[in-house]
Amino acid sequence: MVRDVTYSMGVSVDGYIVGPDGAFDWTVPDEKVFRFWIDEIRGVGVHLMGRRLYETMLYWETADREHSLDAAELEWAALWKPLPKVVFSRTLSAVQGNARLASGGLAEEIERLQAEPGEGDIAIGGATLAAEAAGLGLIDEYRAMVHPVLVGGGIPFFPRSERRVDLQLVETRTFSSRVVYLRYRVVR
Repeated sequence: MVRDVTYSMGVSVDGYIVGPDGAFDWTVPDEKVFRFWIDEIRGVGVHLMGRRLYETMLYWETADREHSLDAAELEWAALWKPLPKVVFSRTLSAVQGNARLASGGLAEEIERLQAEPGEGDIAIGGATLAAEAAGLGLIDEYRAMVHPVLVGGGIPFFPRSERRVDLQLVETRTFSSRVVYLRYRVVR
């Protein structure tokens, strides 16, 4: 069975993962949304990410040493730390934790990962990397956690390309915090 390639991130109603000022504080999850993310990461076998997301997520490599984390945050850290990660960067020369720098291009890395034995999705994090994967037709599912905010610009969740992609809605969920999860499968 070929592992699915998924792209999942928080997004504003107007389609951005980060606002024009670089802020994404509006994506901080409440308890139920955070629990959802914990459950989702359990289905991931490897996480591909760009430098910016990698640097943001580095926090979780040592977060479990902090005494201020609650049980859910400790659970997330326990799942995140051992998860294999592949980092795509032209500027980093080394990475920490259970991560490695990509040795090839995105298509080659995904092809190699799909050929290897393993379970769980191949998750892509970060809009730049996802845009490249989308342009190559490599994404099987788009998973958007839509937050009730308009940010007016920034980094878009969906790539801005001239290519049409038909999607099938396979799951929705509305949280009490007014956040809506949308999961779409690419129609091939």
